[in-house]
Parts: sequence; C-alpha cells; structure tokens
Amino acid sequence: MPKLFFVKQERPEKARLLCQLTEHFFSRNAQRILIYLQEPEQAIALDRFLWTWDKASFLPHGYDSGAVDCHSEAIVITSREDNTNNADILIMGNPCSTDFIQHFNEVIDLAEVYEDTLANQSRDRFRSYRESGFAPEMLTL
Repeated sequence: MPKLFFVKQERPEKARLLCQLTEHFFSRNAQRILIYLQEPEQAIALDRFLWTWDKASFLPHGYDSGAVDCHSEAIVITSREDNTNNADILIMGNPCSTDFIQHFNEVIDLAEVYEDTLANQSRDRFRSYRESGFAPEMLTL
C-alpha cells in the first residue's frame, strides 16, 4: 500500500504547484515520477511550463502522448493511467482510480481548498482513501 499525501492547493495555480512538487520529490532522491493530468491539453501545457517555470531548475521529463517511448524518462507527464516509466511516485494533478494508485510507493493528491466545491471533493477523496485502506496524510513543503 503506497504512502498517500495531500498537499493544499490554496490558489488556482496548479501548474506551479505541480512543478514545485516534482522538484521536491525529484531532488529528494531522484526516483522516477509520473505526473497525471486528466486532459491531454493540460499535460502538454505542463510539459512546456516545466522547462521554463524556474530558470535555476532542471527537471528531465517527457510528455507521454502514446506516440513516443517514455520508459527511460525520469519524469513523465501523462493523461493516461499508464505507468510508462515505472515510476515510484505519482503526482496527481487530477484524481486517478484507486486501482491505479496502488502501483506506486508514494502518491500525492491535491487538496484544492481555494474553492468550496473543489474543497468538498478533496475531503470526499480523503475519506474514500481511508475507506479503501490508505492512511492519507497532509504534506507541507
């Protein structure tokens, strides 16, 4: 069972938070990371932003469109529930299925607290994870 963390997203700036999380986990131990976003357009935009968001940062990554082999990439951005780079860490820009997240050592979900409806959905996911046997924790960077 993976360690499951929630990180508060207090502003609707998801791309910046995803970059910060990626840098945090990659620099910690350079394990492989999979970043999941529901829409391909979001994944493409994050792929571009990850190259430029911080001039002092270098995060080797690729976008898995399904057309290019990404299994050797340290960081992969995808909109499919497919762990193409055998990542140990899953960072969810959007929720994934419980079956999918069970294949990782660590999973990071976003508690989108900047808007009431999204905050309630985050609370529901937190409860659902507990009911599924996970022990979700809040993580502060």
